[in-house]
Amino acid sequence: MSLDTDARVARRVARKRRTWPRVLAAVVAAVVLFALGVALGLALDDRPVPGGTQTSVRTLEPLPQTSP
Repeated sequence: MSLDTDARVARRVARKRRTWPRVLAAVVAAVVLFALGVALGLALDDRPVPGGTQTSVRTLEPLPQTSP
């Protein structure tokens, strides 16, 4: 084996060793993105429905009594 072939093999092995952190980072990023999407979906689902019924309560004061 020549020195050039050894260098190519070493680079190939080093490249294989460095790929797992990238794969792990991509999986973690995908899980975080999925969790954010689920949280956003639940937040949008829990919002109040527009145009609902609104009830107001008023107390009427009696008029003063007058003699006929």
